[in-house]
Amino acid sequence: MTRLFIPRDAAALAVGVEKVAKAIQAEAARRGQAVEIVRTGSRGLFWLEPLIEVETPAGRIGYGPLKAADVPGLFEAGWLQGGPHASRIGRPEDLPFLKRQTRLTFARCGIVDPLSLDDYKAHGGYRGMTKALSLGPAGIVETVTKSGLRGRGGAGFPTGIKWKTVADTAADRKYIVCNADEGDSGTFADRMIMEGDPFVLIEGMTIAGIAVGATKGYIYCRSEYPDAIRVTQAAIEIARDAGCLGAKVCGSAYDFDLEVRMGAGAYVCGEETALLESLEGKRGVVRAKPPLPAHKGLFGRPTVINNLISLASVPVILAEGAQSYADMGLGRSRGTMPIQLAGNVKYGGLFEAAFGLTLGEIVEDIGGGTLSGRPVRAVQAGGPLGAYFPRALFDTPYDYEAFTAKDGLIGHGGLVVFDDTVDMAKMARFAMEFCAIESCGKCTPCRIGSTRGVEVIDRIIAGTGRDANIALVEDLCQTMKLGSLCALGGFTPYPVMSALKHFPEDFGRPRLTAAAE
Repeated sequence: MTRLFIPRDAAALAVGVEKVAKAIQAEAARRGQAVEIVRTGSRGLFWLEPLIEVETPAGRIGYGPLKAADVPGLFEAGWLQGGPHASRIGRPEDLPFLKRQTRLTFARCGIVDPLSLDDYKAHGGYRGMTKALSLGPAGIVETVTKSGLRGRGGAGFPTGIKWKTVADTAADRKYIVCNADEGDSGTFADRMIMEGDPFVLIEGMTIAGIAVGATKGYIYCRSEYPDAIRVTQAAIEIARDAGCLGAKVCGSAYDFDLEVRMGAGAYVCGEETALLESLEGKRGVVRAKPPLPAHKGLFGRPTVINNLISLASVPVILAEGAQSYADMGLGRSRGTMPIQLAGNVKYGGLFEAAFGLTLGEIVEDIGGGTLSGRPVRAVQAGGPLGAYFPRALFDTPYDYEAFTAKDGLIGHGGLVVFDDTVDMAKMARFAMEFCAIESCGKCTPCRIGSTRGVEVIDRIIAGTGRDANIALVEDLCQTMKLGSLCALGGFTPYPVMSALKHFPEDFGRPRLTAAAE
């Protein structure tokens, strides 16, 4: 019997994988050929979805992108034996896009059945937990600290320091909260893990719980991810039944349990304190800090709030050791990062690699430039509140400090590509409008500043008092950056100011020469 690996990831579902799967089953039955279908996550090669792999003596051979109409021809071509076909891509691992990656966090995505605990363990799962239990809480915190792991949600705060703060804070109860409210445009790493390898998140959060003395964890996910929520909830039940969650996890003396909570679509709930308010059943409004969540977080108790990718990176750090992880990367940015390529790009998808590649390498070499074939004009890095980088900055290393030095953000690792037809004045307006719509309304700079920002940029686009209104926008951005209570208002100036700085001609101003800049 031939095994076929068919993704059930949202990316594949969006382009008709279920129709292809049904056509394969029907054609195999008609021909009397026995096939076993294993549903997996995506490998992150989105331009090839639906990508279906066939198990052969030479390894797994991929075919994609496929349509239901292709299925009879695939059987005629002998695809169950890896036969030639126009859609045959060979071994996916041999494709340059995958071959250049360093897959640690996403090593199992697209490989395993996401709801098979045996499959997860056969591919290295729970090795990190075994090591964690041998080290004990203090040893776990020390290992994570030495690895150099930083928050993968935007701020880049050292994970080990956050964990030690919670571990050292006395309380009757502590919590681990996973921020899976992946709202940035062009990002899908959290969803890929939840749909393709949920046990790695469960293992990572359990290790975090043991490390800081927490007995309960929550995964806060956005309502737009129904498949991710369904798969993760099922995985939690499987892990609990197997003794990997609940009382005395994995036969240890530690208790830890998990549940998934769904948000209501508010972008601001990606901010950690607004997320906590939402988890407590309140309106998602930003809290003033201090107190920090590490001291007084969920239900007033010490709380670790980490991005999903940070927590999913923990098992491999424990399994392979802190030094192995710290040896990768650049400067203070250690380990790997899931770079998510989206927008007008030829090879859209997820590329996990160590920090240090240049922005130009990622966009032009790995991403293949624009899908339209026109020149790349701008890349927005770090979501809808990230700066726009022009081609002149394509030599910038992909690294927290390097991006900060260029007035940019890495954020959650999203890169959205635009060709030379983009109007950057309209993109600056969009940033202000986005902030006005998504603001929780608690602080004036964000709530009122963004609304006034839209009005002022509209005047600039209309050519009314252009110089005076540009000066007004710049002053407004400074106020929002310094006066906003959280990053929603505080980061909105990044796309606006970068558009003004690097693309002045779109605002009716002459472009400076390189010497003048």
